[in-house]
Amino acid sequence: MIKNPAAYRSLPIGVVLRRSPGVTRWVPWVWTASAVLPGAGPAEWRVLRSEGEVTEYHAATPLLELHGAETEAYLHGLSAQVPAVYIIMRQAPGADCPLDVSLVTASPYEAQDYTDSGEEIVEKVPMPASLIAFVREFVEAHHADEVFVKRRRDKKRVDLTQDGIGDERIAKAADIYASPTLKRRRLQ
Repeated sequence: MIKNPAAYRSLPIGVVLRRSPGVTRWVPWVWTASAVLPGAGPAEWRVLRSEGEVTEYHAATPLLELHGAETEAYLHGLSAQVPAVYIIMRQAPGADCPLDVSLVTASPYEAQDYTDSGEEIVEKVPMPASLIAFVREFVEAHHADEVFVKRRRDKKRVDLTQDGIGDERIAKAADIYASPTLKRRRLQ
């Protein structure tokens, strides 16, 4: 049972992407999400750090949206050994930036839905302590456990009639799996 399904909070989350050299000649660069910055300001591919050929960018700042109807999923994510936030990205061929960050979510269920299509790239990044506190506070304010109600069966007897045993054109019950034959007229 949800206390308030209209409950909603959001927080801007900066996404840090790391570009490192690929290990084969067919993949020149490997892009991974390395961190998130809760409450970050807007930034479009700002270089944060560069060491040798490895560079980290503040790629985008999407909103992390928390909804009252999804508190069970957030609770599941918080109970993991390492609570994580999920970054959903798409490749942007022909653009200046190779990846387009489309969503940041704290729901492992929503992240799993995005992995089904195969078009999006889903990266799991550990949640910082401040973000864990933000999500936990929201869950504590809006989550209520659903009471399991077992469905009761009807008392109607369904085994009293025999349906679909075989083809009615077959005369004997022993031949229920035989194929029907056409009646032939005998010429006299």
